[in-house]
Amino acid sequence: MQVILLERIARLGKMGETVDVKNGYARNFLLPQGKALPATAANQEKFEAQRKELEAASEAAKKEAKTLAETVEGSSVTVTRQASETGMLYGSVKPADIAAGLDNIEKSQILIGAPMKELGEYQVRVQLHPEVIVPITVNVERQTSA
Repeated sequence: MQVILLERIARLGKMGETVDVKNGYARNFLLPQGKALPATAANQEKFEAQRKELEAASEAAKKEAKTLAETVEGSSVTVTRQASETGMLYGSVKPADIAAGLDNIEKSQILIGAPMKELGEYQVRVQLHPEVIVPITVNVERQTSA
C-alpha cells in the first residue's frame, strides 16, 4: 500500500514522501495515528495545502524536544530490583521502570537495545523527536531486603 508520510518516521522516510508499506502497518499504525494518508491524488493535493503548517508544527516540536534534551542528557536513573547472588535479576528492567524516574518522558520514548537482566550500569537512548535522541545512564542496583 502506498502512503504519503505526514511526519518523519525512522527507517521509513521524511515528511511528504510517498512510500510503500505493508497494508497492516498502514491500516493499524500509520493511518489511525495520523502519521500518513493513503496515496491518492486528492490526498496529495490536501498534503501540499497543509505542508507549511505541518513543517512549522514539526519544527516547533523539534525545538521543544531540543530544550527538553538539554535537561535530560547525561542524567542518571537508578532502578532497584531483586537479584540473585550472582547478580542476575529476577525479571528485567522495562522502559516503564526507567520512565518512572524521569520527568516528562514516556515509556514509548525510551529505546533499550538489549534486555537488562543483570546488575550494573547501562546506556539507554531517549527519543524525544525523530531527530532528537539523547543518551542517559541507568544504574540497576540490588534491592535491599526490608
